[in-house]
Order: sequence, then structure tokens, then C-alpha cells
Amino acid sequence: MTLSPARVRFAPSPTGYLHIGGARTALYNYLLAKQTGGQFILRIEDTDQARLVADAMEEQMNGLRWLGLHWDEGPDVGGPCGPYIQSQRTEIHRAHAEQLVAMGKAYYCFCAKERLEALRAEQLALKRQPRYDGHCRNIPLAEAKARKAAGESCVIRFKVPTEVKTTVHDVLRGGITVDNSTLDDFIILKSDGLSLYHLAAMVDDHLMGITHVIRSSEWIPSLPKHALILRAFGWGEPQWVHLSVFLKPSGKGKMSKRETANLKAEEGHSIFVRDMSELGYLPEAVLNWIALMGWSLDDKTDVLTLDEMIRGFSIERLNPAPAAISFDKLDHYSGVHIRALPPEELAKRIKPYFDQAGLNADESALLRIVPLIQVRIATLDESVSMAGFFFRDRIDYDPAGLIPKGMDAASALAALHRSIDLLGSLPDLAHPTTEPPMRALASELKLKPAQLFGILRLAITGQQISPPLFETIALLDRETVFARLAKAETYLRGE
Repeated sequence: MTLSPARVRFAPSPTGYLHIGGARTALYNYLLAKQTGGQFILRIEDTDQARLVADAMEEQMNGLRWLGLHWDEGPDVGGPCGPYIQSQRTEIHRAHAEQLVAMGKAYYCFCAKERLEALRAEQLALKRQPRYDGHCRNIPLAEAKARKAAGESCVIRFKVPTEVKTTVHDVLRGGITVDNSTLDDFIILKSDGLSLYHLAAMVDDHLMGITHVIRSSEWIPSLPKHALILRAFGWGEPQWVHLSVFLKPSGKGKMSKRETANLKAEEGHSIFVRDMSELGYLPEAVLNWIALMGWSLDDKTDVLTLDEMIRGFSIERLNPAPAAISFDKLDHYSGVHIRALPPEELAKRIKPYFDQAGLNADESALLRIVPLIQVRIATLDESVSMAGFFFRDRIDYDPAGLIPKGMDAASALAALHRSIDLLGSLPDLAHPTTEPPMRALASELKLKPAQLFGILRLAITGQQISPPLFETIALLDRETVFARLAKAETYLRGE
């Protein structure tokens, strides 16, 4: 376990919305910071201006807030190392690029777009990996500065050391070695003066004192470039931690954009955090789910709160092996965390779903039905389908469902009529008052309880599946119960 305070960052690009991969990266960074008494920093990396999505930054921040991952420093809260949006740090990045040029670690490149395109075409024709050929690498610095001062357009390229190998240590994967001959002199500053990600991220990590870079494994190919930049400045490196990739539920391959788009419509699932609340998942469940796709507390514990994750987290127990997404597990964790909520809290959380369905259900009324549904729902939105009938003036259903298997309309009508008479004779409709005589009636009529109670359930709730019948009757007012039973009688009479 890391004992010294960790300074970590979650640095999303606002080119898309927050998904579970990004959320998991943020979570692991957050856990390490909180466990060590360090700082969790949010930094927006918007160097790819052409691909920015207008509302992505705010959506990403809202997603983190919904999950309960609050940052110590960031665009909205400030901090000693700001600004925390990369496009606002342009002058810092430009100065560091020029510093590398002065140190002989980078150079001005004046190659025109047409030359580079022709070079690429030639290399592809020869079946070679396209890469920059170092055409401007050895231009004397004084000459390059004069050409730049004269207004000639140029970029700055990093001068990759040749004829050597670069080895970088990853905490989970050990040494990662790359032959520098496979790397070209990559651009770090564009002709418009804007930094590319590789330079901007490493400069900002150094200036912000980042101790651990915990990020997606998609960055492994860029790792040698990042290490070379840090080493060129003579800076120390953070601990590198590249996480496992997410596989689609089948376990075969990463999820494609098309499959991701179809998930919500076809299966009622999503990998985007913005959809999780709409789909009725608890943030506690989402955190539990993503935390265990790549990390474990031990070999047996699978239900964890955020506080328990903070206490138990360790980088050493991260698993670099690919993790298949299981929405069944998400549903499981959601149900577990729903059952762990205090009734008052569950009533509060399901209210927006009743409001959205146009049902006038105040929290006090919802609190009365919570004991009936809490163990029966896996997502918050299921509360409406399970218990919406409590708040509807009218319920609709297929009258054919009033005739259980093994009965006909006449026998179902007779059984319903006897039930109405019996319930009407009772002093109240409390559960202890209604269930014993109704079971006795089923026996008298030589019916299975499921047959008789099935008629009553559909008549009273409009549903084949509902909360327990007699607890439900007890919560509905007497007038509503008998009005719905009477309506069922008319159905069975064919009226």
C-alpha cells in the first residue's frame, strides 16, 4: 500500500460522454488519493479541438458528481496548479516545446503537407510503416530560427534518440521495452502554436506533481513517447499503471460503437454514465460493478460501499487481464444496494420515477409501499412498474387473464363473487384480517390459492406480478379495492 499522499488525475477528453471505462479510471484514481490522504485532480484535456463535443465537459463532470467522485482540484473548484483546462495552458506548453528545442531535444520541421503526403504514399507502396524520415532533423538551429522568424510555417518535432531502446516500468505489467527505431520524430507543437497531447499531458503532469498515472491500456503504445519527454526534461516519472480493457459481454473483443448504441434500445442497458440514472441504477451499484472489473478486495467480498473501497484499495490487486462486461452483475449489485437502503432513502430515490410517469405519489405514500417492493426490484425505475397501480385512478389489463388455468369464465366469476362477499363482511382489510379467511375460501371452493389469488391480484393491481396480495389490499383504500373488484366482475360477465 502506498503510504505517502498520492496526487492523481483523471484527465478526460471532452470528445465524448463519460462511459464506464472512464468512470472506472476515475474511481481507481479517486480511491488511491483518498486512501493515502492525497489529492484527486480533474483536468480537462481538450487539445483535440476539432473533435470537441459541446456539452461533453459538463456531462463528464455531472457523471462524476452523480457517482460521488468529487475532485479536490479542477476547472470549477480551482487549485494551486491551475488552470485545469489544457487549452488554457497553451503558453505553458509552447514555452516547454521551445525549451526542448533549445536543449537540442526537439527541432523545427518545415516540411509541407504535400511532401509528407508523398512520403507516406511512397512508404506504403514499398509496404513500409509510414513514418517521418527526419528530413529537418539536422537543420542548424540558427538557420531554423531564421526561417521561422521570416514567417515560414513549421511544427516542432521531438528528437527521438536513435539506435537505442526505451524501457518503461508499469506497476502491473513490468518492464515495457520499445526499440526506438520503430518510433518516428513525433510532433509536439503544431504550426498554430497548440500543443499535441503527448507534450501537454506530460508537462501538466509534472507541473501538477502527479505521482501516479492510472489510465486505460490504450495509452500503452504512447508510453515510450511520454517517458522520453519526461526524461528529456530531466524530470522524474510517475508510477505508470495501465488498466485492463473491457470486453463485450460475450468476452470476445472490445465493444464496437454500433453495439454500444444498440444496447440501450434493445436491452435496456448502457455503458454511458449519463444513462445509468435514467435506467434506474444506483450510483453505489455502478461503482461496485466497475470497481470489481479489474480489482478485488480479496477472494470473497463482492459487495462494497465507496468507503469500504477506499479502505481496501491497493494497486497491487489490480488485474491487467481483460474484463468482460456483465450487465447481469450490474443488475445484481443494483438489487443488493437497493435492499441496503433505509426505507426513507429508497422512498426519496424512487419518487422522481413516479413523477416522470405522471403519478402523484408523495414520499409519505411511497414510504408505505417501500416494504412491499424493496426486495422485489433490481432498479429504481422498476418501482413504477411494480407499484404504479397504487397511484392510478384506472388500471388496464386483458380480461382473459382473470380466468386462471383450469377454470372457465363462469367458475372464475363465481369465485370472484364469493371473494367480494367475504371481503365485504370483514371488519377491515388489514393483512391479518383478510388472508386466513381467503385461504379457507380457496379450500372450500377446491381451488389452489394461486388460482383464487391470481384473479384477485389482476383485478386489484392490473398485474400478473405484484407485491404480496394481502399487504397490497391493506394499503389501498377500501373504496378502490371494491371498485376494482366490481370492474373485474363486469369483465367476467362479458359486459
